Amino acid sequence: MAAAGHSPDSQLSQTRHRAALVAGWDIAPGSAVLELGCGQGDMTAVLAEAAGPGGRVVAVDVAEPSYGTPVTLGESAARLAAGPLGPRIDFRFGTDVLDPAVDFPEGAFDHVVLAHCSWYFASPGQLRDTLARVRPWARRLWFTEWDLTPRSGDQLAHLLAVLIQGQIEAADPRGRGNVRTPFSREALLRLLPGTGWSADGGGPADTGELQDGDWEIGACLDLAGTPESLAPLPEAMRQLVLSQVDVLRAVAEPRGNRALPAYVVTAR
Repeated sequence: MAAAGHSPDSQLSQTRHRAALVAGWDIAPGSAVLELGCGQGDMTAVLAEAAGPGGRVVAVDVAEPSYGTPVTLGESAARLAAGPLGPRIDFRFGTDVLDPAVDFPEGAFDHVVLAHCSWYFASPGQLRDTLARVRPWARRLWFTEWDLTPRSGDQLAHLLAVLIQGQIEAADPRGRGNVRTPFSREALLRLLPGTGWSADGGGPADTGELQDGDWEIGACLDLAGTPESLAPLPEAMRQLVLSQVDVLRAVAEPRGNRALPAYVVTAR
C-alpha cells in the first residue's frame, strides 16, 4: 500500500482489520466483487486477495483520483495496480452508481461490499438509493461501519467527534467534514427492507488496533476551528456545536484515543 511509506504501523493495523472482516465472509476464490467507496484501496487489496487470480474486484469511488493526502487515491491505486493484485482490480474513480450511465448486467457480481464508507454519503436517502441501485447486480451484501453506541467511556471522544461533524454537515451540507452522515446500526436495519435487501446476519467487529478515533478528533477540531465552516450555521446550532467542541477538547487525549466499535451486517 502506498500509504505504508508514510505510516507503516497504521497501514498494517488497517489492513489487519479488513483481513479479519473478510475472513468471516464467504468470498470464495473466483468471486466477482463490487466494492463501493473504495477510497485508498485498503479493503480492495484484501478483497482481491480473497478473490484469487481467477476473481475480480471492481472498486468504485465518487472521488477523483487527485483526492487524498498525503497519498492521493490515484497514487494508491497505481501502487496496487503495479503489484501482484493489480490484474484482479478495476479501479473506477469519479464514478457514482446512481448515474444512469453506470450500469452492470443483472447478477454480474457475487458480492457487493461497503466497508467504512457509508458515513461519507450525503444523506441516508442517498445510501438507500445506492443500495437499491446495486441490488440487481449482486446476490450478497457485506456492510461494515462504525457503531454509534460506545462500549466504554474512552470511546466517547470519537463519538463526539463524529456527531459534531454530522451536525455541522446537517446544517450546511457542503461536505466540508470528514464525516457527513453518521447513523446507527438500527437506522441501517430500518432502511434495508426498502432497498430490496434482507438482513440475515452480522455482529460486532474488533477495532482495538485502529487509529480512527485520533483521526476523527483531529478532523473535527480542524473543521470547528475554521470560521467559514461554522458561519452558515444558525446561531443556536453554532453555540451548541461550540459547547460540544469544548467537551471534546476536555475528554480527548493528545493521542491514543480509543476508536468506537464497529459492526457488520450481511444481507441477501
